[in-house]
Amino acid sequence: MLRVLVWEFGKLVRLRSVQIGLLAAFLLPFLWAFAPGLRAQYRIELVSGWQVPAFALFTGMDFLFPFLTAMAAAEVLGSEVSMGTLKSVLLRPSPRSRLLGAKLVVVLTYPFLLLGVSLLGSLLAGLPFGLGSFLGGTGLGPGSFAGTGEPLTPGAALSEVLRAHALAGVVLWPLSALALLYAVIFLSTTAAALAAVSTLLLMRLLVAFPALQPFLLTSYLDLYVRSEAVSLGLPLLFIYTLGFSALALLIFERKDV
Repeated sequence: MLRVLVWEFGKLVRLRSVQIGLLAAFLLPFLWAFAPGLRAQYRIELVSGWQVPAFALFTGMDFLFPFLTAMAAAEVLGSEVSMGTLKSVLLRPSPRSRLLGAKLVVVLTYPFLLLGVSLLGSLLAGLPFGLGSFLGGTGLGPGSFAGTGEPLTPGAALSEVLRAHALAGVVLWPLSALALLYAVIFLSTTAAALAAVSTLLLMRLLVAFPALQPFLLTSYLDLYVRSEAVSLGLPLLFIYTLGFSALALLIFERKDV
């Protein structure tokens, strides 16, 4: 299984969409760190480099990171279909579930890779503002950018930033599993990515029904800054991820490729 995982991960990082996505995630923080309209947009002046990751997450999680995640998850399977290599792979004496299981592990790892690259770009972009202790907040912990009134140490700031990025990665898990499920159904990168993004946009519209809001994925896209919602949000995200993954495996076992 480990060999299959390494093979699948190697194919993932060679995908053009993944390479472009990682580059976009790396460059995004530089845009926000030095954007002239930053103060007018958020009514804040950067006082520390530890605040840059928050801006990258706020803007990226709104649409860019979900879109890049859906595209990568769809292409992991869709690229093999378009190149005609999937049939030859399935002829090998190995269960289909092992192949799709490896792809599933890879697409669930990708959000953390994407966010890790974004965090690296954020810290590099924040170097001119300093990464030492400062009076204020990272925007990802108590008090948001104002902080708690006490100086924030680099260790505490790093802890808040890492926690937020880890939660953001988990938030993207259901979308990764959903895009892979659509890729199994449609056997097309474009159709799967479009279906996943359309589902996400449709869920945004369903906020008009208050009774459904606590059960929508889109209600938890900002979970990384809402600690009060973690107890409900995390179990729901895991349930969605497991459900979409199980459906993908079930359909793939019976799919005529």
